[in-house]
Amino acid sequence: MDQLFPLIVIGGTLVVLFTFFYYVPLGLWVTAYFSGVKVGIFSDLVGMRLRKVPPGPIIKAAITAHKADLPLNVAKLEAHYLAGGNVNKVVQALISADKANLGLTFERAAAIDLAGRDVFEAVQISVNPKVIQTPIITAVAKDGIQVKANARVTVRANLDRLVGGATEETILARVGEGIVTTVGSADDHKKVLENPDQISRVVLDRGLDSGTAFEILSIDIADVDVGNNIGAALQIDQAEADLKVARAKAEERRAMAVAAEQENKAKIQEMQARVVEAEAEVPKAIAEAFRSGNLGIMDYYNMKNVISDTDMRDSIAKGSEKVERKDDDEPRRRKK
Repeated sequence: MDQLFPLIVIGGTLVVLFTFFYYVPLGLWVTAYFSGVKVGIFSDLVGMRLRKVPPGPIIKAAITAHKADLPLNVAKLEAHYLAGGNVNKVVQALISADKANLGLTFERAAAIDLAGRDVFEAVQISVNPKVIQTPIITAVAKDGIQVKANARVTVRANLDRLVGGATEETILARVGEGIVTTVGSADDHKKVLENPDQISRVVLDRGLDSGTAFEILSIDIADVDVGNNIGAALQIDQAEADLKVARAKAEERRAMAVAAEQENKAKIQEMQARVVEAEAEVPKAIAEAFRSGNLGIMDYYNMKNVISDTDMRDSIAKGSEKVERKDDDEPRRRKK
């Protein structure tokens, strides 16, 4: 037991020292003191530990800002860290903005950072404008010729509109819409090819950067090419559609004609059936006349003679017509 007592004392002492120097970072306080940053040991450093805020990044950011002649309060940096912000990025952005005379305040930089934007990158784009390459945009002029164009958009970040402003995708969509509108309003695609700067002027005049986080400095048409003849293709499609419609209407008329012909045939057959039915009633009527005494034998034979004489005359007339046709065809055959 006596041998374990010194070990227990040494272990307890080490634990106490480790806990003390963890909650009281004297080395960090000394660094801040000789860097010119006033930090209280218990009020700031120990308080950060108790508030579960690592004092290292906060003090380093304060030292960096002090060396760049930026008066930043340690409490503001700690509050921004507790809000979920990136203290190092905010300090770097403030230093770059101060050197470029952009007038960026800590509150604005913190708001941009908490909005999910890279505030340091935004300051860099505000100092050095960024070039955005648009994809190939296809439009059709009034003469039906397709025109393909792509542009380079030079933008500069607007620090006052970064919070709640639209992103680069909105800029690209608006520029594409402007190019399509400009090409579509051109009477001839050749005018677009001759003056591509006309597209840039028209698009810039529309104020496409309103409501966005950027300011458009210039729009330069990088390339313009001629595509397909959309007008001719549409006319071909229209002609094919008209042809199909005409064929359908002709088929409809043919079907109606066939139906009318079949209806006429049906009517003729019906009439023939009625004639046959009427002829079948004739012998019955003659028999009834014989029974009733309205028709005698001599009258019947006279009627038969008249019918025979009529049939004979019809036969003679048909034979003479055939002979006349043969006589008329004979000179034709001789000529052949």
